Amino acid sequence: MQIAIIGLPISGKTTVFNALTGARAQTGAYSASSDANLAVVQVPDPRLEEAAKVFKPKKLIHATVEYVDAGGVVKGSAKSETGARAEGIGGRLLNQISKADALLNVVRAFEDESAPHPEGSVNPARDVATMDLELAYSDLAIIERRMERLKESVRKAKVQEREAGEREMELLTRIKGDLEKEIPIRAQKLTEEESLSIRAFQFLSEKPLLHLINLSEGQMAKAQEVQDEVSRGYSVPQTAFTTLCGQVEAEVAELDPEEKQQFLEAMGVTEPGVDRVIAISYQLLEYASFLTVGPDEVRAWTIRRNTPAQKAAGVIHSDLERGFIRAEVVKYTDLMSVGGSLAEARKHGLLRLEGKIYPVQDGDIMNILFNV
Repeated sequence: MQIAIIGLPISGKTTVFNALTGARAQTGAYSASSDANLAVVQVPDPRLEEAAKVFKPKKLIHATVEYVDAGGVVKGSAKSETGARAEGIGGRLLNQISKADALLNVVRAFEDESAPHPEGSVNPARDVATMDLELAYSDLAIIERRMERLKESVRKAKVQEREAGEREMELLTRIKGDLEKEIPIRAQKLTEEESLSIRAFQFLSEKPLLHLINLSEGQMAKAQEVQDEVSRGYSVPQTAFTTLCGQVEAEVAELDPEEKQQFLEAMGVTEPGVDRVIAISYQLLEYASFLTVGPDEVRAWTIRRNTPAQKAAGVIHSDLERGFIRAEVVKYTDLMSVGGSLAEARKHGLLRLEGKIYPVQDGDIMNILFNV
C-alpha cells in the first residue's frame, strides 16, 4: 500500500511525513524539482506478536505501508482552462501521486506567526475545499486532453473502433459534468465496468482521501472539537478526517520504544498517530490482513476485504494461486482460544477447509494446499 502525502504550502506535510515514518527529512525545503521523500513503515498488528510467542518463528514479517511526501499543491495551478503547471498538480508531482493507492491531505489548523498562511488566515475547512477543487481540476485537465484526442480518432476510426470510442467519450462527458458540479469521481455512481475502464487514467479525485488536520500542541486537548468543526456537513464516500499534532508526533517518532510510551502517557495520548492513520487508511481502502504462521515465518498479508481464497493465495505466490486446491482456515481469535495449537483447533472443529471462492476475512490464518 502506498499513500501520497499532499497539502497546500506551509501545512506541515514533511513534518507529518516524519511523524508517520520516523524519518528526519528536511522540512521547508521542497520545490517542484525535488525528489519525493519515501519511507516504509510496518503496519501495527498485535496479532502477529502474539502468534510469534506461540510459533517462535525464525522471521516475523509485518505488512508495510509506503509513504510518499510528494510536495505542496499551489492553489489555482491545476485549473483545466490553462492546463496544469509544474508547481501545481502536474509534471513530477502528478506523476508521484497518481501512482498512490490513497491520498493523505495535510490540512493546517495551527497558528504560527513565523510561517504565515499563504491565504492570510488559518481556515482548515476552506483549505479542505480548496484541495478538493485542485484534485478535480487535475482530473478535468486529463479528461479534456483525452476527449480532444478521442474526437480526432473517432472521426477516422472503423465502425467497431468508433463505437468503443463513442462509449468512452460518453462516459468521460458524464464524469466531466459531475466534476464541474464539484462531485469527485469517487462519489460518482460508476459501475464496476466503468471504474475498470478509467483505471489507467489514475484520476486523483477517484482515490480514497484522508484529510489530516495538523494541530498545534495547544489544540491537542480539543482535537475532536476541531475535527468536528472542519468536517461538519462534509459527506463524500471514501473520505475521512482525523487529527494529528505533526510537531509532537515527529518528536515522539525519534524516541526509543520505552521513552515513546512514557511520553505518550504524559501527554494523555492513548494511541500513536501513526497507528490511527494506518487503521483509517485500511478502512478507506477496504483492506484487510490475513496471516500465515509456522516455525519458519509468521507473516501478515494485505488484501482487499472478501478477496476469494484462490486470489489471496496469489498474494503469497503465483504458484499457490495457479495450483490452488483448498485452504485450511482458522480465525486468529479461535486459534488463540485453544492456546495457539492448530491440532487443538482441528480437534474442536475450528479449523475449516475452504474452497476457491471463500471470501477471506481480516484475521484469518490460512494454510494453502496446492498442486505444484
